[in-house]
Amino acid sequence: MIQIYKKYVIMFVVMQGSIHRRKCQRMTEISDSLRNKVFSKVRDTVSPKAAAIFEKCFMDTLSSAVYFDDDGTAFMVTGDIPAMWLRDSLWQLLPYLRFIGDDENLLELAVGVSRKQLDDVLLDPYANAFNPSANSAGHQDDKTQMSPWIWERKYEVDSLCSPLLLAYEVWSKGGTKEHLGDFEDALSAIIRVWRTEQNHESQSTYLFERPDPLAPTDTLVRDGKGPESAFTGMTWSGFRPSDDATVYGYNIPGNAFAVLTLRLAAKIVENEFSNHELAHQALSLASDIERGIAEYGTVETEKWGKVYAYEVDGRGNVLLMDDGNLPSLLSMPFLGWTSDEDTYARTRKMVLSTDNPYWYSGSAAEGIGSPHTPSGYIWPIALATQGITSSDEEEKSRLLETLSSTDAGTGFIHESFDANDPTKYTRPWFSWANAMYCEFVLRLAGF
Repeated sequence: MIQIYKKYVIMFVVMQGSIHRRKCQRMTEISDSLRNKVFSKVRDTVSPKAAAIFEKCFMDTLSSAVYFDDDGTAFMVTGDIPAMWLRDSLWQLLPYLRFIGDDENLLELAVGVSRKQLDDVLLDPYANAFNPSANSAGHQDDKTQMSPWIWERKYEVDSLCSPLLLAYEVWSKGGTKEHLGDFEDALSAIIRVWRTEQNHESQSTYLFERPDPLAPTDTLVRDGKGPESAFTGMTWSGFRPSDDATVYGYNIPGNAFAVLTLRLAAKIVENEFSNHELAHQALSLASDIERGIAEYGTVETEKWGKVYAYEVDGRGNVLLMDDGNLPSLLSMPFLGWTSDEDTYARTRKMVLSTDNPYWYSGSAAEGIGSPHTPSGYIWPIALATQGITSSDEEEKSRLLETLSSTDAGTGFIHESFDANDPTKYTRPWFSWANAMYCEFVLRLAGF
């Protein structure tokens, strides 16, 4: 086994010692009836190998990644890094959210993580990853407005979408508002940031530089100001969902995700708080961003016709590609984006081809990778996303077989693997990838 890390090697930290939280042992005891129901249906749907991986991954996040604090908030590590990413913690919970109306422990978990996310947004809406306490862990030497609470302060649009979506899912599926105490304040903070970053050049004070970065994508150009942009109506992002710096500041899938989550957030503040003004602010911003995507985020190509760009800068520069992380262009209907299905269909064909510079094909698999990991390495998250967004049953079966045959015998899904040799992979424990595999399998099983 060879484990390759493009940027840095992080030694595994024994979580019980480094994170002063009580581990959520009881989560492994989610109702036996629910667990048996889920496992039985999965076993009846997929191969024994695929089912075994599912069962291991499904229970691992609950037993290994969750820590409750005394106030009922829940800290969720991303895997082999002892920090909580706003983005990752949403997707890590995704397979369980469909069950929170039937299981009190899962509901308590979802409420706890949602509360923690909203607390973190109010700590710093420009940060993407947080510590469990003010322990000064992480990248404290970065040139930005760091805090002992923050692991990393890479500003990403999608990181602010994640708390909005999780809060909505818990509210709508769990039938509770227990987690919404800080929701209005958090939504107001998010709207202020996104409005500011519509005019990044003239209004934003956000800067980020990493001294002596191991990769150019770990820092921002122009003395930390980031790629130059012009006003489009969309909101600027310094970094992508991969935590890599944007080439052009308007990331299209991130902006599409913002549109969708703002509209969901407006439903919460209208129905629970009768805050019509805040709902109006959210809906108005969503409309502005959506118009920006339509005007600047699509491009006519000779081969594919009209497609979505991955990034633009409003100054005429366009980047055509897709990345294995979420949100991606491939994932847009999975997120709920349905405003232009024909453009998505053409974009899907493009990004699942060699016209995407991060599409890789080898003797073991083919799929989308990322500049975040070595060239030729495929992301299982992208394979699961491809399966979830496919309407072709044969394609879904093929993708499940690929995922279940490229675990390198570990029973876990990894960040990425070599398209020619899956025993070469990055990150031995990446809970987000495990969760997306589970989400794909649950959908195949009819949950």
